[in-house]
This record gives sequence, C-alpha cells and structure tokens, in this order.
Amino acid sequence: MDHFRGMFDTDLTWELLQQGFVQQALVAAALLGVLAGALGPLIVSRQMAFSVHGTSELSLTGAAFALLVGFDVSAGALVGAIAAGAVFGLLGVYARQRDAVIGVVLAFGSGLSVLFLALYPGRQGTAFSLLTGQVVAVGVHGMTVLAIATVVVLAVLVVLYRPLLFLSTDPDVAAALGVPVRLLTVVFAMLVGAAVAQGVQIVGALLVMSLLITPAAAASHVTSSPTRATALSLAFALTSAVGGIVLSLAPALPVSVFVTTISFAIYLVCRAMGRHRTTVPNVDVPTVHGMQRAR
Repeated sequence: MDHFRGMFDTDLTWELLQQGFVQQALVAAALLGVLAGALGPLIVSRQMAFSVHGTSELSLTGAAFALLVGFDVSAGALVGAIAAGAVFGLLGVYARQRDAVIGVVLAFGSGLSVLFLALYPGRQGTAFSLLTGQVVAVGVHGMTVLAIATVVVLAVLVVLYRPLLFLSTDPDVAAALGVPVRLLTVVFAMLVGAAVAQGVQIVGALLVMSLLITPAAAASHVTSSPTRATALSLAFALTSAVGGIVLSLAPALPVSVFVTTISFAIYLVCRAMGRHRTTVPNVDVPTVHGMQRAR
C-alpha cells in the first residue's frame, strides 16, 4: 500500500523533476516522440507494424553484442536496426511474403540476442534494461546520438515525404509512374530502423511499438487526412513518452509501463471516437498529376 500511495507523491515527483538527469531524460523522450510521431502514420499506412517488431529484435541483437564485447550500446543498437531495415527492404519485405521474411530474420536475431545476453558477464540489470528501457541513463553521448538521428531522419523524411505517401497510398500506380519503389522501400525501412534503435533506449526492445505504432494507429481512427494524422500522432507520441517519464518518477517503476499505458489509453479513446464519425474528411494525398509534375 505504501508503494501504491507513493505513485501519487506529487512532492517527490516535483523534486525529481528538478534533477538534471531527469530533465535530460525528458528531452530525450520528447525527441523520440517527435521521431516516432512523424514516422508512425507512414508505418501504419504501409502495414509495417510487424516489421517494426522485427527491427526492434535486430536492434536488440546489435545492442546485446555491443554490450558483450564492450562497444557502445547505442551504436550497436543503431547498426543492428539499420541493418534489419536494409535486409527487410532488399528481401522484398513489402511483397506477399513479407511476414515470412520478417519472421525468419526475427527468430534468428532473437536467438543471437539470447546468446549474447547469456554470455554477458556483467550486471544482469544492465542487460535487462535493453528489454525494458533505461531513459534516465541515456547520458550526454546517448542524447547526442538521439539528436543527430532525429535531425537526419526528419530531414530525409521531409525530402521524400510526397513519394513515400504516394507509394503508401497506391504502390501500383507509383511504380507505373516510375517512382523508385525498391529504393524508397529500403530507405524508409532504414529510417524506421534508426528510430527503433533510439526507442530501445527509452521503452526497450520489447515495447518499442508503443511509440512507433500505437499513437499513429490511434490517429488513424479519428482522421483520414495524412497531415492531420501526422499532427495527432506527434501529439500522442509526445504525450506518451514525456508523460510516461513523469508518472514513473515517484514509484520508480520502468518508464515503459507508463508509456505503453498512456498510449493504449489514447488508442482506446480514439477508437471509440472513430465509431461515431459521421463524415469523411478530405484526404490530402498526392494525385497522379501532382506526382507527374514532381517528376
């Protein structure tokens, strides 16, 4: 009971919010929220939820290997996730056999992760944090990597947003108009990989979909407009990431518990609201004529 009452200790929460490492964690969560919120709608529209899970497992493999051999864990997670994205794209993960390809790679990566974590001679808590996240231990180096990844991913996304949206909306027409489908597929998968690698630091490899998928899925229930869906996804992801950290301070529980709870609650509310929608908003997707001019 004492621990339960401690969950609502606002004085302790406020005191912890004054600490530098907590403020750093909030900035990291905000950056990840922006990253996840921007990518999420495209991930959902391209039906890539399972591939995000597969990428997170390969990110865990890279992080576990880096932990075992004494390399930088953030860099290991990033290399593993980007490699997974490239593999998924090159092996035709968005074709009819995409689930099978993801399943094969995911299973292999999971097996390697178990091996690397079992061989790790250090504290098991450090290894466990790869599964559940440890945002308060991101540090200056981790913040730098996260900031660079966020800027790079958002910059590439801005440049490629229209063809990526067109490809998500009507891939057959996009291919017929000469849009480089395979190249864009691989590039986008690698962008997702970079985002997943950063998410592992905050919510862990097991629950990274709570930020990359759930906010965007919630937004899709209340609007059909890609622009509004992206705005809502950003707001939901930021609320989940930052709110999860704030709520986790007093009870000293893993951040992922609260991040997933907030994002799931938002999803349920949006799903309920979606059932009462009586009008269909305009869908601001690229037209064929517009894409021809862009070419």
